[in-house]
Amino acid sequence: MTNEEVLERMNRRAPPTARFLNTELLAVDQDAGTVRMAFDIGDHLCNPSGTVQGGIVAAMLDDAAAYAAIVFSKKKIFVPTLEMKVSFFRPARHGRLFANGRCIKFGRKISFMEADLEDGEGTMLARLTTTAAPIDLDNPNLVETQ
Repeated sequence: MTNEEVLERMNRRAPPTARFLNTELLAVDQDAGTVRMAFDIGDHLCNPSGTVQGGIVAAMLDDAAAYAAIVFSKKKIFVPTLEMKVSFFRPARHGRLFANGRCIKFGRKISFMEADLEDGEGTMLARLTTTAAPIDLDNPNLVETQ
């Protein structure tokens, strides 16, 4: 499939977390193992200080990293997270936020990914580094089922 076909399919068959976070997959590059995503985050996902709760930031970044591995694999896979580290640089505010996910190393048993979260001006808000255990699926993966 072309990058455009993958993009359309993944947006059309997004998993429940993508709908919860109002996710739009903006770009994919299968050969580079990269994705760019947008999230429209409402104030209902903010803490009392008015910033996006850290767990929500982690979820956005985890999705971007997982999508990058799925895109890079060019297969039907599920990528359960084994561990993750999130570094928070600046508070994220509700509104439109962007994540860039990258598959650093794709292995049969362990894969390494990272993702950055930015605001609309391109200011980096947080970075995730993560490892996951790719699982080949005979049936369509979560991104492709509804």
